[in-house]
Amino acid sequence: MNKKILALLMLVGATQVSANLDDLRDVSPEDNGWKLQKNDSRHKIKVYIKNEEGQKIRSFKVEAVIDAPIETLLRVQSDVDNYMRWYFATTEVKFLKKVSNREFYFYVVHDAPIGLPDRDVILRTVIEPMNKKQPYVQLKMTSVPDYMPIRPPYERMVAENYIVRYTPLSKTQTLREVEGFINPGGSSPAWAINFVQGKGPYTNMMGIRRMATLPQYKDSKEPLPYEFFE
Repeated sequence: MNKKILALLMLVGATQVSANLDDLRDVSPEDNGWKLQKNDSRHKIKVYIKNEEGQKIRSFKVEAVIDAPIETLLRVQSDVDNYMRWYFATTEVKFLKKVSNREFYFYVVHDAPIGLPDRDVILRTVIEPMNKKQPYVQLKMTSVPDYMPIRPPYERMVAENYIVRYTPLSKTQTLREVEGFINPGGSSPAWAINFVQGKGPYTNMMGIRRMATLPQYKDSKEPLPYEFFE
């Protein structure tokens, strides 16, 4: 097996999953719209990819209908200390600061292929609560590279930006949508980043779906830690 492919599979933790040509295929340069990359009808997950003008790295979008109340999923999303149980390719996660009931910061270290330094990133999360005019909860997660000093041997990511949206469909079902763009910087080839952009969001969606079944989230009677509803 090609050494680059092998290293990439180690990055995504997919030793039991074989890469296929569709995962590595680029979107046509003239195709600037969203293209369906993966449709998991069993788990009701769809993954889309898109070329961005002037960028070799693609954007991604993933959506899923999850059989859980919106409050349960928001508890999982808020529990930064347990992100390593479901967040893609992470070796360290640390909550940094709660600014207000609508804003917080956290730190993540991502595993990288053998021969490359692991990446770290500081993410600022801003919450837009659901209200009468906005029928969903939205979280904007933006990387803030200068928030804290560089931590050798880690290499600071250029970008890891997401918009996460939760729309209640019923008392027991929620639509979760995530749209984002990742640039780990350094010498990572664009094809490898694009491969991860297709695998990572799907893995995260499966992870949060699994976490939502745990009693600590689905049976909790504690108030939500942030202002998600107005």
